[in-house]
Amino acid sequence: MRIMAIDPGSTESAYVIMEGYRPVEFAKISNNDLIQKISFLDSEHTRKWPEAMAIEMVASYGMPVGKEVFDTCVWVGRFWQECWNTVGVMPELVYRMEEKMTLCHDSKAKDSNIRQALIDRFAQHDRKNGKGTKTNPDWFYGFSADVWSAYAVGVTFLDKQQEKITKR
Repeated sequence: MRIMAIDPGSTESAYVIMEGYRPVEFAKISNNDLIQKISFLDSEHTRKWPEAMAIEMVASYGMPVGKEVFDTCVWVGRFWQECWNTVGVMPELVYRMEEKMTLCHDSKAKDSNIRQALIDRFAQHDRKNGKGTKTNPDWFYGFSADVWSAYAVGVTFLDKQQEKITKR
């Protein structure tokens, strides 16, 4: 299954396009550029359009939040709408708590714990950071800060899909 996973931000967002669990394209770009990318995926790459889309959704845990969180919520809606309007794919919203529980089985997991869980699961030879080198790249070669979060969204989505299938 080809999916697009997004870690939204107030001005920039990270995305990963995955074939199954394998990342095939990823970047952190401006939100306007990501809207353009989503809209052009259908017209230019119809065969490469993801079959599913997962977007990390903001959740409230009772703490005060600022303008950036609300701006991010607006962008989640815009990404969702663009995906739905462009090719009729209804995005799945993935909450951070789902990522923590799916990948680390611990609601108190931090970003570093999630990253290590992904490295432990997918890295082939570089168990320290999962990236490898230019001459010997590993699974996460080229990943940077927010791309890890977008990938965690995608893996959580796929794991939850597998879980639904096995419960049938």
